[in-house]
Amino acid sequence: MKVSVIIPLYNKARYIQRALDSVLAQTWAEYEVIVVDDGSTDHSGEIVGQYSDPRIRLITQANAGPGAARNCGLAEAKGEYVAFLDADDEWLPTFLEKCLDVLERPGRRVASVTSGYLLYPKGHSTESMWKKRGLREGIYEINAATPPQFLVYLLAYLTPCNTLARRDVLCQWGGFFSKNRCVYGEDSYLWLKIILNETIAVTLEPLVSIHSEASALSSNLPGPRPVEPMLTHPEGIEESCPASLHELLKQVLALRAMKTACVLSYWGHWREGRHLLRQFCPWSTRHWPFFWFAQLCATPLGTGSWRFLRFIQKMGKASIQG
Repeated sequence: MKVSVIIPLYNKARYIQRALDSVLAQTWAEYEVIVVDDGSTDHSGEIVGQYSDPRIRLITQANAGPGAARNCGLAEAKGEYVAFLDADDEWLPTFLEKCLDVLERPGRRVASVTSGYLLYPKGHSTESMWKKRGLREGIYEINAATPPQFLVYLLAYLTPCNTLARRDVLCQWGGFFSKNRCVYGEDSYLWLKIILNETIAVTLEPLVSIHSEASALSSNLPGPRPVEPMLTHPEGIEESCPASLHELLKQVLALRAMKTACVLSYWGHWREGRHLLRQFCPWSTRHWPFFWFAQLCATPLGTGSWRFLRFIQKMGKASIQG
């Protein structure tokens, strides 16, 4: 078996057929599909069960979160390579074929390849955005001279839906974060370990359609997302980080903490933001562009300013609708 496709499924009855059909339409056909129903309460699993293709297998489990669902599929996978597709997204027909071509080229062994994607509901390519952030097609091997902001961008580019990886690498670095039914940042916890330790490949050609409008975890949130596990449980990443990259990792975590502190303050949780800054942003980072802005945000004044801004935005929307 060359490729195992793992689809975590939770209450996606409206979209799972689209995802499965996009897998069955792949120009590379040597794969198995493992759908892990993570305690759905709709009829998502029943839709999967209607497929007669012997390559499709359905596993059910009590709800434990996307990381646990992917890890369950990973434990059952038989393929040399593993690809993950969320139940509300879809692949273009050549995703597997073109990603496999990169992974199996003679020469340097790469652990994974990540493609570009189309972002819906507008359906536009994000290639130009990533180019502006410095990403180019090719092979990446992080070293101590890598700018921390670039590493943050590279980490953001890797998602389960647009990455094909070697199964042994995913297992070696512990799989996805799954404690406490984590629903945000469980994938970046694993990708950061891989980026710090392995050689990876990037291609900017859009081979995936990501439907952000269909994701309940990323739209219309009434408050801030949970703090990502790389900040709540950094020890797992720190232990896996090569000694030569410890300083780079500290800088990456500091950047993530600054951004998260601002988001928390926007929603009124400035004390949590201040705690993150004290933990990850020492005085030596004061010359960074966002240091003082984050410090201001993590105060009652900062939260008050965000609250006023939200009020102005709400009034503006109300006047337009009226």
